[in-house]
Amino acid sequence: MSTPLRNPDSLPQALDAALRPVRWDDYVGQKQIKANIRIAIDAAKKRGGMPEHILFYGPPGVGKTTLAHLVAATLESPLKSTSGVAIERAGDLAAILTSLEPNTVLFIDEIHRLSRKIEELLYPALESGHLDIVLGKGPSARTVELSLPPFMLVGATTRVAELSGPLRSRFGGGVYQLDFYSDDDLRDIIRRSALLLELSAPEEVIERIAARSRATPRVANALLKRVRDFSEVHERALSAALCDEACTLFGIDSCGLTKDDRRYLITLAEGFRGGPAGIRALAAALHEDPDTVEYMYEPFLLRLGFIERSSRGRILTLKGRSYLQN
Repeated sequence: MSTPLRNPDSLPQALDAALRPVRWDDYVGQKQIKANIRIAIDAAKKRGGMPEHILFYGPPGVGKTTLAHLVAATLESPLKSTSGVAIERAGDLAAILTSLEPNTVLFIDEIHRLSRKIEELLYPALESGHLDIVLGKGPSARTVELSLPPFMLVGATTRVAELSGPLRSRFGGGVYQLDFYSDDDLRDIIRRSALLLELSAPEEVIERIAARSRATPRVANALLKRVRDFSEVHERALSAALCDEACTLFGIDSCGLTKDDRRYLITLAEGFRGGPAGIRALAAALHEDPDTVEYMYEPFLLRLGFIERSSRGRILTLKGRSYLQN
């Protein structure tokens, strides 16, 4: 069973923040990306300036936000976080940029949600460090140029294709794709999280959680905490049998698929005879938004090889059929 943290003040208040790596050595996986970023940071430090702007893209939960925190910590710079959906008007962006302290790392999550108008306003800020504000309307309108303090933009997105080419080209520090994690890396992450949570987690528990974590660290940590809660409520020690029992209650099978994933596969198999099925038709049958189906359901099913995307639509593979028959 788990025990209470002996020194709760030694960890941040938010549990997710407590499990987030605060040193590069604690960040598991994405080795090539880490190496590239650290070179850029070290070079910028030697020049006495800020690194060039960088963009991370990949599925949710694979460490984009954590990398932004590590960049800021390594630079010993303030971190300002916002999201593309929160920047609706030119005034929103102007307020953020003009309030930055010198050498701040500005993190914009889901940066693909920025409108084209906001993107265009951002270009001179990224290129030459100034912001063009239009005052007034019509013939009397005039443009005022505001100088900005030096800063580094770290963008993150799950939909890099929705970023315009001009915006992508402004990330001179690199555009990096974060991929799903291997089971070995996930086991290392779970071991570290269990240590921070002061859990006595047998290796078979770690292996079971890793196998059900959808190749994603965020899911791994969330599942570890849910299994811990199940253990505490039932006053039983963590074990393989308890982990299996908890995951059955959560609706998570040995592959990491949920009832929604299985509903997707069953709908494709029975409603569309295995496909091909268009994304809109499939989404309508699932009573979901097409974007939800494409970006939430499908990435992991594609990774498992259970479905394929073709020019004619989604197709259930032989591997996917075999899964449904078991």
